[in-house]
Amino acid sequence: MRMAVRFLLCTGALLTAALSASAQEPTPVANALQATVQTPEVTYFQLQAYLMKRIATPQAPERPEQWSASGQKLRKHILEDIIYHGWPQSWVQAPPHFEQVAVVETGKGYRLRKFRYEIVPGFTSTAILYEPEVMQGKVPAILNVIGHEPNGNAVEYEQKRCINFAKRGMLALSLSWIGFGELAQPENAHDYTAQLDLVGTSAVGFFYLSMRRGLDLLASLPQADPARLGVTGLSGGGWQTLFLSSLDERVAVAVEVAGFGAQQSNLIRPEDTDEVEESPSDFTVNEDYPFLVALRAPRPTLLIHNGEDDCCFRADLVKPYIYEQIKPFFKLYGAEAALGWHENRDPGTHNYQLDNREQAYRFFTQHFQLPVTPDEIVSDAEIRTSRELATGLPANNLTVAALAKQLGSQIVRPAIPEDKAERASWEKAQRKQLRSVVRYKPVAVENAWRMANTKHLGLHTLSYRFDFDNGLSATGVWLAAISSQADAPVTIVLNDKGYKASESMVTARINRGEQVLALDTILNGATTPKESDAAVWPMMLATDGDRPLGLEVAQLVATSKWLQKTTGRQTIRLETEGIRSQVVGLIAASIEPGLFSNLVSNEVLESLGELLDGPLIFRTAPELFCLDLYKYFDIDRLEALAAPTSIERGRKAVIVAPKMP
Repeated sequence: MRMAVRFLLCTGALLTAALSASAQEPTPVANALQATVQTPEVTYFQLQAYLMKRIATPQAPERPEQWSASGQKLRKHILEDIIYHGWPQSWVQAPPHFEQVAVVETGKGYRLRKFRYEIVPGFTSTAILYEPEVMQGKVPAILNVIGHEPNGNAVEYEQKRCINFAKRGMLALSLSWIGFGELAQPENAHDYTAQLDLVGTSAVGFFYLSMRRGLDLLASLPQADPARLGVTGLSGGGWQTLFLSSLDERVAVAVEVAGFGAQQSNLIRPEDTDEVEESPSDFTVNEDYPFLVALRAPRPTLLIHNGEDDCCFRADLVKPYIYEQIKPFFKLYGAEAALGWHENRDPGTHNYQLDNREQAYRFFTQHFQLPVTPDEIVSDAEIRTSRELATGLPANNLTVAALAKQLGSQIVRPAIPEDKAERASWEKAQRKQLRSVVRYKPVAVENAWRMANTKHLGLHTLSYRFDFDNGLSATGVWLAAISSQADAPVTIVLNDKGYKASESMVTARINRGEQVLALDTILNGATTPKESDAAVWPMMLATDGDRPLGLEVAQLVATSKWLQKTTGRQTIRLETEGIRSQVVGLIAASIEPGLFSNLVSNEVLESLGELLDGPLIFRTAPELFCLDLYKYFDIDRLEALAAPTSIERGRKAVIVAPKMP
């Protein structure tokens, strides 16, 4: 025994000494952790294949009344279960509240009216109404929504379009958008809206309420014809156009420009859809964006996409899914001509310039029964600056991050029972709810492929690719001193920066005579897809009904059980570094109590509420912004559920609000 201990100590001294070696001479542990086990392209392909199996394709029924009935059910489901998930009904049903701030006479046949309006209590936005000077009777009214434009609704093409609508005798309301123009405060960046998901109110609901309020204003104007309401916009404005006009039946005519695709195209080009609101949790479970186009039937709808779009949703790549396969729905109603398609080739990039604007003028005037006048009325000299168009916001106006924090502060959870019998019942119910919130689906290790190995300087390593029975993988490196016993204690190491950054953690356990599995679950470290679109995949998984957090937990649990069987150790120690790994480990221990003997975490959260205090953005820790997670659970409750696992918290994480571009 003494000889074994002496050899182990020598090995430990060797590994420790190696840690102090120069950067040009990495330690054996570092070498093993740095070796490539799985390329990012493999993870990328696996995620594509995993999600492609569940693509929903719209099929037109035989009779129009069948689609009218099922369409109403679909519309109700999307609104109630996805968009308004968690939002107070008093806010959803509140009557519109608008304040006219100023009137600007242009002397050019139209005037500008500046409005402030409330999206939810405490959060005010702005809008500008382009109003014809002379109106006879009720006139058409068009909601103009913008995309990711730094200058907001002062952008040139938006002004020209609204001016032209007004000069054609139509009301045109130009709506501000969260995060841009007057709402460009850093904590209104779209990544912060994921915090709304965390506290139990869907992020997409906030965007929808914002655009719906604009339509409410238009519909309330005494001069507006409620039967001739329209919506149009580019990019994020095109996304808003489709969402609002499909789900709000007041919208008679819609012209969308480069705002959406289908899962078929989005999974091939995931960078096309990289904003939180574009992939709402559960939205593509049994439906998809083409279904929204089908909901427009038989109302006139023009889809404009650009031939060589330098942003997203190129015409050739999305047309088969969002236009061709939807034509049968309009044919049901004898309204084939009501679904229009235009491919822009001048300039063909991401734009709402002259060609696209003239397509819109033609379509709106035709379907609003006005003289068809496609040619643009020159208005270059009438373009105003952002300052001239500014409406002004209240000094104490909320931001998205502040709204999420406010909602989070109102969460009240029942106390954890102290009575033993009540506690057992509570634990059972809480575990069931936790599985539901993170969409936990157990997986099994189908194959543990040995990809590489080393036996050098007293260290034995094996690199693994773990293939699970759902088609996804994790990667890991098993390490132990050559002198260690086959049944030596086992520690699994998780690190937010990936196992390549876990050298000190791993070495410390090896020097104690343990076996170590340094593990990277899906979307982390060595099991991350291509860097350029790594942030998109958590969104794509969540919109398809999964939760990245649940997938990571399932992989950790399955790998731990595989390790138990492989090593013969019934108890496993888990050590984590970073807030993401901490929560993954805690939830795994909560769902599978007793799987881990000890859970030691460093750089930790003491409460999920700290994510709101920083605040932290979605891309920093995407799995943590799981819909409803903080509404029902916090660190203390997860630790209670993890019993009998011994929990030890180390250093507290310091959360610094990131600088937004």
